[in-house]
Amino acid sequence: MPINIPILLTWLRVALIPLVVGVFYLPDLGFSTLQVMGIASTIIFIVAAVTDWFDGFLARRWNQTSAFGAFLDPVADKLMVAGALLVLVHLGRVDPIIAFVIIGREIAISALREWMAQIGASKSVAVSSIGKIKTTAQMVAIPMLLYYGVLLGIDTRFWGQVLLYIAAVLTVWSMFYYLRKAWPLIKESTAASGENNKQ
Repeated sequence: MPINIPILLTWLRVALIPLVVGVFYLPDLGFSTLQVMGIASTIIFIVAAVTDWFDGFLARRWNQTSAFGAFLDPVADKLMVAGALLVLVHLGRVDPIIAFVIIGREIAISALREWMAQIGASKSVAVSSIGKIKTTAQMVAIPMLLYYGVLLGIDTRFWGQVLLYIAAVLTVWSMFYYLRKAWPLIKESTAASGENNKQ
């Protein structure tokens, strides 16, 4: 495993994931109101999200990209989103179906990308513009829903819900987009496998 600043930032993001969830389950210290917990969780999530951008930027800038980093980075992202969504479902701020759609899509597309990489066609399921917009929407929505109040005149409860519904729609859209691009290669690979089994 390579050790460099981008990798360490990714590990930092992994370490912050339990804190995003854990602040809501701390013992009552007298000042740990739900609002204080929401603010703390929001700050931690934003710091983790910033490291997501920063580690990729530094890895490209310093030419420190690696296979391990390429594996760990998306895993950290998915764990962070899944952990935050689960706590938001528990708090009643996110519909369980919406959380299931977003998390289920991440699992399905991760499996698809792994399978496509095995047949040497990973570029066909590279991140699309739809996927990037979806990620942006959910990465803005989640801290809004963790905060869950009015901030600088913005009702984060309302706009967080709106953005998360947009992210859910784009989640389904992007999943079908990736599947449509991968389907011809899946059929070709399945046919080739069938021919080899006959021989």
